[in-house]
Amino acid sequence: MDCCRRNGNPGERCALFLALALLFDTVGLALLLAGIFAPISFWDFFILSGPLLIFLSLIFWIFWYLGGLTVPYEQLLPK
Repeated sequence: MDCCRRNGNPGERCALFLALALLFDTVGLALLLAGIFAPISFWDFFILSGPLLIFLSLIFWIFWYLGGLTVPYEQLLPK
């Protein structure tokens, strides 16, 4: 993955995926809470779309985690 740098701090790797995961979680939670507490006529859209966004953020969390893994070069060579 091009967005994941292999040098530097592991917390800095795949910052794009981390930002997307946090954005999806924040927007999903905001939609869910708006659907629960706001007196609007189409509350069901917010109740259903909020958890869906939170679920889809798992994809970005997995990409962020996998992009931060490091494997020693010796383990990549055939024996």
